[in-house]
Amino acid sequence: MPTALELGRRAVVHRNWREAYAQLRAADARSPLEVADLEQLAQAAYLVGQAADAIATFRRLQQVLVDGEHPRRAARWTFWLALTALLRGDIAQCTGWLARLQRLVGDSPDRAEQAYVHLLSGLMQMMRGEAEGAQADFESMVPLADQLGDADVLAFGLLSRGQALIRLDRIDRGVQQLDEAMVAVTAGDVSPMAAGIVYCAAIVTCQRIFDFRRCTEWTEALAEWCAAQPDLLAFRGECLVHRSEILQLQGDWSGAISEASRAIDVCQESREKFAGRAFYQAAELHRLRGEFGLAQAMYTEASRLGIEPQPGLSLLRLAQGDLDAAKAAIRRVLGESGDRQGLAGATARPLVLRAHVEIMLAAAEVEPAALSARQLQELAAASAATFLRASANQAAGAVLLAQGDAQAALAFLRESWSGWQDLGAAYETAQVRVLIARACQAVGDHDTARAHRDAAARTFARLGAAPALAALDHPPKATAACSGPLSSRELEVLRLVAQGRSNREIASCLFISEHTVARHLSNIFTKLEVGSRTAASAFAFRHGLL
Repeated sequence: MPTALELGRRAVVHRNWREAYAQLRAADARSPLEVADLEQLAQAAYLVGQAADAIATFRRLQQVLVDGEHPRRAARWTFWLALTALLRGDIAQCTGWLARLQRLVGDSPDRAEQAYVHLLSGLMQMMRGEAEGAQADFESMVPLADQLGDADVLAFGLLSRGQALIRLDRIDRGVQQLDEAMVAVTAGDVSPMAAGIVYCAAIVTCQRIFDFRRCTEWTEALAEWCAAQPDLLAFRGECLVHRSEILQLQGDWSGAISEASRAIDVCQESREKFAGRAFYQAAELHRLRGEFGLAQAMYTEASRLGIEPQPGLSLLRLAQGDLDAAKAAIRRVLGESGDRQGLAGATARPLVLRAHVEIMLAAAEVEPAALSARQLQELAAASAATFLRASANQAAGAVLLAQGDAQAALAFLRESWSGWQDLGAAYETAQVRVLIARACQAVGDHDTARAHRDAAARTFARLGAAPALAALDHPPKATAACSGPLSSRELEVLRLVAQGRSNREIASCLFISEHTVARHLSNIFTKLEVGSRTAASAFAFRHGLL
């Protein structure tokens, strides 16, 4: 019968990490593992989300290797201790391990282990926003990593050099470095621990430059990598969030919500910091589907976990009809997004500008919208990203349409339409077709307007985008005709329901009991011939009751 050690080794070969962790841990309890098996135990613990055990084993490895006078292998695990501390945000611990690493490596600049020192020094400078100094460290470490023969640190070096180049606006060269790091990962040259880190960091970096083609390609590769290792807990939550974002862009909202929900479960189980992003992504999808109560709850949870719930929360307030709250929030966020220490640094600014244009135009404040549209065009002009250019053209067209120049608007809107189609972005394509329909209607081309509007309506219906679909039918005269059956109190309740308020919140706002709120809701559902809060909210949108 195979021993626990033999079963553990076999599980490592097949990447059955939970089994490997259990068996190697059992074997270690019977008799301390040799270094090679202890390294596999450390990796298995890390990959199944047992972070405390993984770090304890890293420490043990480092000490065993130092005591055994194996400085190169000791340096490797000292590096991993520093890196994991850095990724957790424990800067003091990272600094301490870096000092110990420098003592192990010595002062010789030609020694290959200096690659670890340069990499960590560069990463810490990147965290402080010192991209030029970081780039110098990364340039020094890559040839040393080749000499060292550590595929993990070489992949980290290529990734980090690419990130620094992108920060320095040398985007084409930076992306080449990311691609080279990803080639090493997909070829299986690096350890699973390093592979997961490189996959996720590369995808996030490409999101920041709006390179969604690479995001899609690498997210699919990451999903396949995770699927081949069913026991994997580390990285899985982040992978699911990225999958959800890609599916949302591609128009598979049901799949996107499913992946976001799974991401929340996985992140909470593994206590990943990425849980906040998972809640924010779920909130975005619920907002777009008109499920405002769920969206509000998800934005609140994202905020509790340290994620700024903007610009999504501002757009939720707009959709709920609370224009003053939407304007106040987006103005605040716009101011912060211009500061590198503010909301996600300058990279979040295009998304904030898009939301600012939409909210200001809804408020009939055309000049502030026009200023943001111009700033968005400036950012797009400095980038090759189709997403940015499509966003900028859509914003410019929407502003021109609001200013009464429908003919000029059409040129920008058609460019935007082409860009969104090129990206396969279903919802954004439908949004811009609504604007094209309005512009065509304004210049008297009613047939083309109808074709674009009907195409947008079909897309919104397929996606389940209830607010967008309801907004297509918004004639002012509908308000009086459709609000007739409802009393003034029922209208107040309906407006609060459409804002995503719970019965308890509505009762508090109107100074009535929850029982009375429930009775009003029953009457509203009966009079409007609807069966849910979402359907009632859609009615409110469609008939201009907000």
